[in-house]
Amino acid sequence: MAIEGTTEKFEPRIKLGMVGGGSGAFIGAVHRIASRIDDHYEFVAGALSSTPEKSRQSGAELGLHPSRIYDDFKAMAIREAKLKDGIEAVSIVTPNHMHYPAAKEFLRRGIHVICDKPLTSNLADAKKLLKVAQESDALFILTHNYTGYPMVRQAREMVKSGELGEIRLVQMEYPQDWLAEPIEQTGQKQAAWRTDPKQSGVGGSTGDIGTHAYNLGCFVSGLEADELAADVHTFVPGRQLDDNAHVMMRFKGGAKGMLWCSQVAAGHENGLMVRVYGTKGAIEWVQKDPNYLWYTPLGKPRLLITRNGAGAGPAAARVSRVPSGHPEGYLEGFATIYSEAAKAIIAKRNGKPVDPDVIYPTIEDGVKGVAFVEACVASSKRNAAWVKL
Repeated sequence: MAIEGTTEKFEPRIKLGMVGGGSGAFIGAVHRIASRIDDHYEFVAGALSSTPEKSRQSGAELGLHPSRIYDDFKAMAIREAKLKDGIEAVSIVTPNHMHYPAAKEFLRRGIHVICDKPLTSNLADAKKLLKVAQESDALFILTHNYTGYPMVRQAREMVKSGELGEIRLVQMEYPQDWLAEPIEQTGQKQAAWRTDPKQSGVGGSTGDIGTHAYNLGCFVSGLEADELAADVHTFVPGRQLDDNAHVMMRFKGGAKGMLWCSQVAAGHENGLMVRVYGTKGAIEWVQKDPNYLWYTPLGKPRLLITRNGAGAGPAAARVSRVPSGHPEGYLEGFATIYSEAAKAIIAKRNGKPVDPDVIYPTIEDGVKGVAFVEACVASSKRNAAWVKL
């Protein structure tokens, strides 16, 4: 079907399923909202909880047809792959330890996977999942959603084009305070699984938010870490996983990095930030003011680049939705990842190459993130010794 007066081909919405994300799950709702913002997806199926009764209840609340609500993800993958109108993609929004088994089932049946981070709860599973993805004809998208912000794309493009010169330093921070007290002991669901090594893996703050900061620093700078030295600590008595980490990094090529992630930093709600310093200048982006990017050319006054204002280029414009002066935030950044994924899926559907401007975090990025977490823990156990990545 073509729109009258145009030659543009009508593309049906991508039929989307979800594993996890049932009633009361924050991130499941975020993924569903993000998938709808640019109208590329239709949510049609789900195995929304590890408990069949809750999965059915959640599916009914979300308006799914009873025949498309599943008791477990394997049954869902098997049946949806056989249906004529089965799902084309699936969102996996479970605790970390379930990412590998769930993603594997869908990848093996040619269903595209959009998975929450970190990739898996351990590096062994991450490497196994990488092999499955490489053998599959399906795409794998990891939702490091902060890479979807327009001004993060602007920052990346400025580094790539050489405006900062040779990169010397990368600083990354992600402080929060929501785990400053042992709320996991009160039954708070989000805190409970994130502080449980059986579900989360060996990293607490390092896995939950440190991976975001690490991915963002590498995404903007274009650099790859070579080795790190980490001081990982648990401040809250009785907690099984870390809630604070200071990490020094050496990047390939000679640049240096510092990363601080904390979930016990009083006064910080969600303080993600990245700074990159080069021989010609520096940039700074702070998530709480996502529509602004500070740029300082060496020896000149500090300049403010706004999302739709002077100084912003095509990289920011192609992922902006609203006019200047109207803020775009967390949900829109998340939606950018879903829209980039949709463009890649539609290209795949039509047997065409993906536009090189389309950018999304890959399974390879996910493996690097899990390797980062395990290296931090290993380094800290050796009194912050340098560990190769």
